[in-house]
Amino acid sequence: MATRVVLKTYVKSGFAELSNFSIDHVPAPSRDQLKSGEALIRPLYLSVDPHQRGRMGGQSTYVGGYKTGEPITNYLVARVAASASSAVHEGDLVYHGEGKWQTEYIVKASDLTKLPDQEGINPRDYLGVLGVTSFTAFYGFQVRGCPKAGETILVTSAAGGVGQIVVQLAKIHGLYVIGVAGSDEKVEYVKQIGADKAFNYKTCGDYATAIKKAAPEGVDMYFDNVGGPFLDAVLLNLKNGARIIGCGITSQKNVTSANEQYGLKNLFYLISKEATLVGINVSGHFNSPIHDEFVSQISNLYREGKVKFKIAELDGIEKAPQALLDLYDGTNFGKSIVKV
Repeated sequence: MATRVVLKTYVKSGFAELSNFSIDHVPAPSRDQLKSGEALIRPLYLSVDPHQRGRMGGQSTYVGGYKTGEPITNYLVARVAASASSAVHEGDLVYHGEGKWQTEYIVKASDLTKLPDQEGINPRDYLGVLGVTSFTAFYGFQVRGCPKAGETILVTSAAGGVGQIVVQLAKIHGLYVIGVAGSDEKVEYVKQIGADKAFNYKTCGDYATAIKKAAPEGVDMYFDNVGGPFLDAVLLNLKNGARIIGCGITSQKNVTSANEQYGLKNLFYLISKEATLVGINVSGHFNSPIHDEFVSQISNLYREGKVKFKIAELDGIEKAPQALLDLYDGTNFGKSIVKV
């Protein structure tokens, strides 16, 4: 039998709960069931990401919403158990961008990306340091952020999958880095990976005051993973010509009604400071020279020990729902991954 994680009931508002999911078992597929162009794969690692909360209500964001009674899907790395396609072969390591949270299943081989078995690279690294979160950090900071040595950058969720890469790339590029995280332990980690200053947003008091203390002259770049009130506070602390990279709104992920969403109050400062706010979405950039450059640069930096990457790993597919919940209460520390 194959084990899978299914969305049992929609989450229309508030926090998801374990009762919204079910762990069930279905007949395991066999190689005899393969049609031409298909492959049977067995996931090794599942990526757990903030954007999945938006899909739990059934609505589409920049990807389709989940459906009740069907497996949760997201990025994953798998081994090919059998193939009826010339594109992939038994034993190949592959990436599936919309992979099922199921211990084995049949998929079109054209939906898979073959991954190299590189020395010094664990298969889970393709969801971690070489995964979507790291690519998001690289693209947002290096391509859209236009960093300049000597500038000051502020990074929220600085110990998370995206933030920890932004912090390290910013130091490599010669920026003064301020990291923000949600526990003292995470703050210490952010400092260990290179941040010049870091503070705990849960204990810092007034956000605008804390930012002003960390960056008295203001910030040149803000890499925003949280949105909401913290973004409003940053708007009060911008330098002229500042850039805001809008990557995530985790502070609003459990708010589904437009009336409940936090409304920004300080947008005037985008005008007065001649600042820019740009949103980023890497889904259209995977088969591009930008992604090739990302893989090349980050692989080398990782092997050389110049980039570190912290992973929060849970063992067993049945732990996947808990891994999702841990994203939103701050329990996880690092990039969340489930070992199947």
